[in-house]
This record gives sequence, C-alpha cells and structure tokens, in this order.
Amino acid sequence: MAERRIAVISSGLSNPSSTRMLADRMVAETVKVLAEHDVQVKVDVIELRDLAHDITNNLLTGFAPAPLEEAINRVVSADALIAVTPIFSTSYAGLFKSFIDVLDPDALSGKPVLIGANAGTARHSLAIDYAIRPLFTYLHADPVSTGVFAASSDWGDTADDVAPLSSRVERGAKELAEAILHREPVTDEDPFNPDNYLGKGKSFGHLLGGLAGE
Repeated sequence: MAERRIAVISSGLSNPSSTRMLADRMVAETVKVLAEHDVQVKVDVIELRDLAHDITNNLLTGFAPAPLEEAINRVVSADALIAVTPIFSTSYAGLFKSFIDVLDPDALSGKPVLIGANAGTARHSLAIDYAIRPLFTYLHADPVSTGVFAASSDWGDTADDVAPLSSRVERGAKELAEAILHREPVTDEDPFNPDNYLGKGKSFGHLLGGLAGE
C-alpha cells in the first residue's frame, strides 16, 4: 500500500476549537477517499496556538526554536497541506499569517492545499476566495477549487446527511485526494537534515548572502 503524508495547520485560539473540529473533519474525509485508492496516509497536525511564542520569536530574531523548526519541516516535507483558520475582521487570523510568514517563500511551491475557514456567520464565507486563496497562490502552492467554510450554524450538520458543510467537506477532500494521487510522492529525504532544507548543501555564507545584499 502506498503512503502519503498530509500536514494540517490549525490556527484556532481556544482549546478545543471549532477550527480544529473543522480540520479533523476535512482530514478524516481525505483519508477516507485516499484509502479507497489503496493509499495509506500519515497525518501531522500542527496546532499553531502551541507555537505562538516561538513564531513571534522567529519573526523578531530570524531563528526558529526547535518546536517551530520541526513544525515547518513537517509542512515543507508533506505531500499536501490542509490549512484551516478562523476568520477575524473579514480575513485570516494573525497567528495563521504569522506562521506563513516564517516559511521560505518557495516552501509550498506546487504543493496541493485544501483551505478551510470558520466564523460566526456565513457573511464571512467569501474570505476564503478574496484573502486566503490569493495568499497560497502568491506562494505558488496549488489550492484545490473547493474551499470549506463553516459558520456556527453549520455545526448542526452530521456526517451522514447531505447538509451544506458535509457536501463541502466531501467535495474538497475528493479534490485534494485527486491532486495527491496525480502528483509524485515527496521523497523520503530526512526533512530534519539541514542539507535538505538549507539550500541543498550550499554554504551558510552563501545562504546569508541575500541578507548582505548579494
């Protein structure tokens, strides 16, 4: 049985959070679809609330503490990404954007992404297309067509019915699974080996060249 890896970014601020609930639902459906194609999935869930201080320190100092570095490597080395954020002030959460900001600009290039968002009201549903999708497109990721939005009123929906949230989750999961199946697996290179993410063996001085204006 083939194996693929999916990294999941959940940027809910509470514990438990509806953001994580939505992420778990999207993951479960994607795993289910891939299992139908005889593909086993390893899932790495990254709760950004647990990394909030490390993310801030990275933005201030330019260096990632070990837990954040591990989370970054999980995202970079995954075959696909599921990214879910609450909507605040009509856009993605600041914590979500801050994590994206500490990634290398090319880290998500070509990577399939299933976007999810949740808010108190359906009036914010367009935030996926006018705020979150352009962010991943700018980073040259490959977000699937369906974005999964959940308002507070959607949580009466169950996995066995045909309510809107279930339909969106199923459609988005199917699109992500198809994108994964049509893409070559990420290699088994050790993502924690610096040679595999610090410029493929370039010298440290060369990597710092950009900071010196080279």
